[in-house]
Amino acid sequence: MPEGDTIAYAAARMRPVLEGALPERILMPQARHLYDRWPERLEGRAVTEVRTHGKHLFIAFDGALVIHSHLRMTGSWGVYPEGGRWHRAPRRAWLVLHSRGHEVVEFDGPVLELLTEGRVRFDQRLAGLGPDVLAPEFDSQRFLGRLRADDQTRGIGDAVLDQRNVAGIGNVWKSEGCWAAAVDPWRQVGAVSDEEVLAIIDGLRPGMLQSARDGRPEREPVVYGRNGQACPRCGTKIRARGAGEDNRTTFWCPGCQL
Repeated sequence: MPEGDTIAYAAARMRPVLEGALPERILMPQARHLYDRWPERLEGRAVTEVRTHGKHLFIAFDGALVIHSHLRMTGSWGVYPEGGRWHRAPRRAWLVLHSRGHEVVEFDGPVLELLTEGRVRFDQRLAGLGPDVLAPEFDSQRFLGRLRADDQTRGIGDAVLDQRNVAGIGNVWKSEGCWAAAVDPWRQVGAVSDEEVLAIIDGLRPGMLQSARDGRPEREPVVYGRNGQACPRCGTKIRARGAGEDNRTTFWCPGCQL
């Protein structure tokens, strides 16, 4: 699943193409959107803002209309020069915005909807999101408040994946943040101090911010995807197993993550 840094990087590439512009064409190639009439509803409306919150991306238009996207496991955004080759087959495109000599394309996105700004504010899926891990100033107190109101018996690794606690962290950065803070991802939330919890965020946030700027992390993952390899900190073999309702694979070092 694309994590918050991937979405933020996509938004950064889209802004010079879309913000302040009136799209020349808006195409909705999928049959499921045949009767939604987005091109007609957005005709004559300029894009006012491209913004993100965690793994959610919003394209705002004049008149308080907003395209909301969540890519889940399969989706992707791309920005291409007009007529350039796309990185996925055209049949997989759900939305194509032609603007300033470029094509902004959303592929395979399970969540793609046109909302009013009012619905965005009050939609419980969105209003219930925790603070954005990539915000310029991370709201640590709001995060801690939500975490302490959560089930204190769940594992801390699973809890930081919960977008209601903190928005934008996925499985890769969860594993990396817990390793950086030397915190066992299976330890119950109630047994993890506030200082340790914030150390997890501090351990992953710089890498996520750098990836959001440049499109890729500065370094390869230390533990993620390295099951059976030696931990670079203590030499113990890294382990992996599924966690949480979605059984997402967690990677950790049992030697130094306590």
